[in-house]
This record gives sequence, C-alpha cells and structure tokens, in this order.
Amino acid sequence: MASGPHSSPYLHGSATVSRVMFTVLVALVPVVAAYFWLWGVSILSQLALAAITALIAEATILVLRKLPVRVALLDGSALVTALLLALCLPPSAPPWVVVIGVLFAIVVAKHLYGGLGYNLFNPAMAGYLVVLIAFPAQLTLWPVPDMYDIGAEAGVVVDSTTMATPLDRLRTGRLQGKPAAEAMAASPLLGIFPNGVTTILALAWTAGGLLLLATRTIHWRIPLALLLSLGLFAGICGWLNPTDHAGWLFHLFSGGTMAAAFFIATDPVSAATTPRGQIIYAAGIGLLIYLIRGWGGYPDGVAFAVLLMNIAAPLIDYFTIPRAYGE
Repeated sequence: MASGPHSSPYLHGSATVSRVMFTVLVALVPVVAAYFWLWGVSILSQLALAAITALIAEATILVLRKLPVRVALLDGSALVTALLLALCLPPSAPPWVVVIGVLFAIVVAKHLYGGLGYNLFNPAMAGYLVVLIAFPAQLTLWPVPDMYDIGAEAGVVVDSTTMATPLDRLRTGRLQGKPAAEAMAASPLLGIFPNGVTTILALAWTAGGLLLLATRTIHWRIPLALLLSLGLFAGICGWLNPTDHAGWLFHLFSGGTMAAAFFIATDPVSAATTPRGQIIYAAGIGLLIYLIRGWGGYPDGVAFAVLLMNIAAPLIDYFTIPRAYGE
C-alpha cells in the first residue's frame, strides 16, 4: 500500500522552478537589448562567458556532490544567476573578472549553503560584491556608448573613453563641495548623460519587471516597498538639503535601483516570504541603498543593501508570521 496522504482533491501548482527561471530569462530580454543598443556585441560575449562558466561550475559541483546533473542544469537557476551578474558588470570588464564573480556566485554563495533553495544570500549579488571589493578599478571602467560617436560629431563633450555613472559623479561632487544640481548636470531624470543612458537602462529593467508582475512570477510588495522607501528618504533629504542631496527621481532612475526592485530583491529564496515581512524587508533595502549612496564609501549601495537584508530576512519572517486561522 502506498504511503502518504490520500485525501483529495489535490491542488497542483504550475510555478515550477524551470517555468519561473524561464520567465525571468524572457524578462531580461529588454535589458539585454538595451545593452546591445548602447554598447554593441561586447555585452553578448560577456553574457555567453558568464553562462558557460555558470553551467560548468554547476555541473562540476553537482558531480562532486553526487547529485543529478541534468535536472539541475535544466532548471535555469544557474543561467539566471550568471546573466544577472553579467548585466551588473561593465560591458568592458575583463573576462577573468566575470569568471571569478560567477564562480563565487555558483560555488560559494549557492552550493556551499546546500544548493538551490538553501542559499542565505542572493548568489548574483554575492558574486558581484566580491569582484567589486577585490577589483574596484575594473568595475569603474564603463565604456562610452556607441551613440556617443554621433553625439561627438554634434559637439557633445565626451569624458575620454569612460564615463562615470551619475551616482559616482554625485558622490565625487559632494566630496568636492559641488552642488547636487551641478553634479546631475542635464536633469534629474537623465542624470549626467545628454542622451539619457541611465534612463534607458532603468526603463529596460522596469519593462522586464512589469512582465514578471504580469505573469505573477514576483509579487508587487517588494518592488513597491523598495521604490517607495528609497524615493521617500531621497525626497525628504533632497527637500531639506537640495544643495547636497539629489531628488527622488534621480535616485530611482540611477544605478541599479530598478534591477534591485524587480530582479534582485525579489529572489524567492533569500528574500522575506511573509506578506508583512516582504514590505519590511524591501523598505529596509531602500533605506540602506540611500544611506550607502549618501554617506557610504561606494556610489551605489544595491548589493550591500540586498545582502544585509538577506541576513535579516529569516528574523523578519519569524516576527511577521501570519496568525493562524482561529487564533
């Protein structure tokens, strides 16, 4: 006689790991397209290197752990981690930086904690943080977008072969005593780029995020709470001291804000899972992002904020467990 529950009917869920990961890969298409438009084929080679490295590392660890290789490779989790990490790196990043970041994400951040479903930290952000701390110079060299070739002919001044991000420009300007408005240059929305490169990337991440929301791959609580938290603190500080602090619109459309809101903070394993817990967790990320951007040692604080709140997620879930029916 077979063991296990026999009562019926059973509710079958369609949200398998493979289906969720495939949806995330589809949602990344607008982001990849934006990178390709801005920087050409270099981003494709970087994505390919990251994907191959992740799959080889995943297969090797699974063999060493004597676990089924084919099923784990086909679930798409390693591929999603690799692509998210690669899209956070400059398109001109050296290949060895990409490889080191992906290896740490898969081998240490994922499998050292037991594999998919057991990792405490977001693997992509853990790998990114390692290369950010170890090789900061390589992660600051963002190439000039291809469209600047046209802009240069029209008289647009280009900063040599690299261009600081709006957040880095804002931080450097603050250290030099420059007003925030001067550091942001063109407008709060376009950042320092006359053609709105930061806005293009933010809108691409947002388009992918809306697809995840439409397919119910993620819940609205985390993106909304993160964006509201960051926007609220940025708006208050910008209103109290507009000379030193940029406005809320600048912070929402700069750096990795939209990527964090829709793709990073919503990781179902490392994020909080209770309804109230998700709001607290995401609001904490938004607050930490602003604190690190405003007073930390790095221009953007997305990776640090996400990993710090990953640590707090189990405790947040513990204190926000929904009351059982009848209590």
